[in-house]
Amino acid sequence: MNTIATEPTSRPRYEVVERWETLPEGWRFVEVAGVAIDSRDRVFVFNRGEHPVIIFDHDGRFVGSWGEGQFVRPHGITIGPNDTVYCTDDLDHTVKKFTANGTLLMTLGTSGCPSATGATSLDFRTIVNAGPPFHYPTNLALAADGSLYIADGYGNARVHKFSADGRHELSWGEPGGEPGQFRIPHGIAVGPDGTVVVADRENSRLQFFSPEGRFLREWTEIARPCQVVVDAQGVVYVAELGYRAGMWPGTTAPSADATGGRISIFDSEGRVLARWGGGENPCAAGDFYAPHDLRLDSRGDLYVGEVVWSAGGRLGAVPADCHSLQKFTRLI
Repeated sequence: MNTIATEPTSRPRYEVVERWETLPEGWRFVEVAGVAIDSRDRVFVFNRGEHPVIIFDHDGRFVGSWGEGQFVRPHGITIGPNDTVYCTDDLDHTVKKFTANGTLLMTLGTSGCPSATGATSLDFRTIVNAGPPFHYPTNLALAADGSLYIADGYGNARVHKFSADGRHELSWGEPGGEPGQFRIPHGIAVGPDGTVVVADRENSRLQFFSPEGRFLREWTEIARPCQVVVDAQGVVYVAELGYRAGMWPGTTAPSADATGGRISIFDSEGRVLARWGGGENPCAAGDFYAPHDLRLDSRGDLYVGEVVWSAGGRLGAVPADCHSLQKFTRLI
């Protein structure tokens, strides 16, 4: 294990656990799109291999799997307080709710049927107008009252709010870079005060909204955030894709020394508490190539999933054995 130096302060501190998980022989993730934690601190890894949902205990021992044949492309996963599991399938244009052992309970959206936004591909720049649910949805967050907030990202530019039983209540957002507009609303979280936080990836910012979608504020100086988590104390954890992987054709980094993938932790006022990674050695333990999701367990340990294959691994940008899942044990 290596202790992670976190800048600019020494708190909190983490230790990376190399190759934490034990997969059954012959199994592989391909890449990890999402990760979630249940009430027993079991880790659900939503991956793009043959076994989409793979479950480990806190020590990385294999527990089981499910979801074979049920997804077109896994993208996001969230577990509710009653251990129901919500899986976002971007290429299927659906969000599905399961029991913890994989029994399907509810489907939002129509399989294979995108909403009318004019988008012609996963490239957000082809969107003509904002539309209803869903066109390549990305992630889901749960509010304390059971409400569902779904980021509808690649082929739309909206956040949709649903009731706990799946009724669509409202939507907000449109393409663009102004407050309340989005260029890939990719990650989403709900804070302890009910504030909805959206990782507006290609605008390189977090946007904060009231539960009804009223714009409150934004944080910039963030490098293409893929996912955001807010803990019970209002501390904000961000998985930043950075500018060295997964760049859209025709786009460039803001500077020659722009950061690669990294994790940043902020207090409730937006001050950096910890930051590590940067992609200088992306396959080294504790560094990142394409961080896509992150989650905390009850002990404060952090799990980060990476889409190494989609972001460039398929083109040989990184070795085939570059990590797609890392665990960081909380020290202080």
